[in-house]
Amino acid sequence: MSEETKRTVKMTLDRKFGVSEKRDERHPREERERREREARDGEARGFRKEGRDDRDGDRRGFRDGERRSFRDRPRGLREDGSRREEGDRPFSRERRPRRDGSRFGGFGGKGRFDRDGKRPFRSFNPEDHSPIFRKRPEQKEEVNADETLDEAALEARAANIEKSEEPAFNPPWFKRLLALTTEKGREREGRFLGEGVHVVEELVRKHREIVIAIYVVEGFENEELIEAINDAEIALHVLTAEQMKQLSSTMTPQGIIAHCNIANTKPVYDSSRSVLTLVDAVQDPGNLGTLFRTSLGFNSNGMILGRGTVSPFNPKVVRGSSGTFLRVPFEFDVDLIDHINFLRSKGYTIIATDLHAKQNLKQIASHKLRKMAFLVGNEGAGTNPHLIELADETVKIPMSSELESLNVSVAHGILSYEAAQIQEELK
Repeated sequence: MSEETKRTVKMTLDRKFGVSEKRDERHPREERERREREARDGEARGFRKEGRDDRDGDRRGFRDGERRSFRDRPRGLREDGSRREEGDRPFSRERRPRRDGSRFGGFGGKGRFDRDGKRPFRSFNPEDHSPIFRKRPEQKEEVNADETLDEAALEARAANIEKSEEPAFNPPWFKRLLALTTEKGREREGRFLGEGVHVVEELVRKHREIVIAIYVVEGFENEELIEAINDAEIALHVLTAEQMKQLSSTMTPQGIIAHCNIANTKPVYDSSRSVLTLVDAVQDPGNLGTLFRTSLGFNSNGMILGRGTVSPFNPKVVRGSSGTFLRVPFEFDVDLIDHINFLRSKGYTIIATDLHAKQNLKQIASHKLRKMAFLVGNEGAGTNPHLIELADETVKIPMSSELESLNVSVAHGILSYEAAQIQEELK
């Protein structure tokens, strides 16, 4: 073996293990930005820039010049290397202020901006750990001007005012008016109150003969209606706002009330063509008022109100019908069983609605529909089964199987429309 082959070559590696010396050559821009960013972070933490090694990027050191990273420092030591005493505040990255005045992570301070320095960065308050949600604007509950008081509330109010010693409520004429807000008072006096602009207009123009007097609140400004009242030569009286409030059956009075005699026109049963409605124990005044308006709209010949049905002179019925209920002939507080037999003797076909019926109104023989009387019933319990058995025909209203039944006033409106078409075809 030659002497050259036995020669040993020794080299000293001055590179860090795992660090490429061509790092900057491959990504010079990224390396430069990374070094600048770490340099700024080191200054923000209170470190002093020491010698910088461009080859491996190791450039962070302590104030004493020791080239160690922050993570290499043993726990329990200060930044200068001495041991921390009890009560010293531990070093915290999050509590060090940044140059822009904010804490690390964007907490606190004046907030951040984007690269162009225009759009502010919304900061989060670390002391408030509750989540932030968008809140809906507060909505105040609106009071419906047409909301009415029930019969019990009206009776209680009348009883309280009867015991009142206030001069405004003591006159006998006012107490007689107040009694008309209750069912017992209307039956005893034989009179009723019609409240509201539309109701009073209807009563003055169409039923002048039953109007006794009109009461308006101080400052009432409907000059056209006042002129119509004067032309009809009806007595007009002025009430205080508190007196009007006590007579009103609504939460927000309209400022005018008519004082009228109870009167009505009975249906004519001997006509050759006729459509009547038999009402069984409908207790909602709003529904009954709608039944009256529907009957008037489709030229019904009258309504028969059975026992258990709300009075047609109830303030809510009068208001619900806009005062037009007096234009529909009707009888009230009637025994429906006796009246069904009476109508049958007059040639009427009694027709009841039934969910299990197999026909609709147009499928009934035409000769049976010249004189017909519909039977509609109570909102909750429906029509009395015994009355349905007395009916000559039962019909159903075609509708989706998803719905069990319709409101009584809606069902009556559909039947009245179909009956009006049939009567027109029979002429």
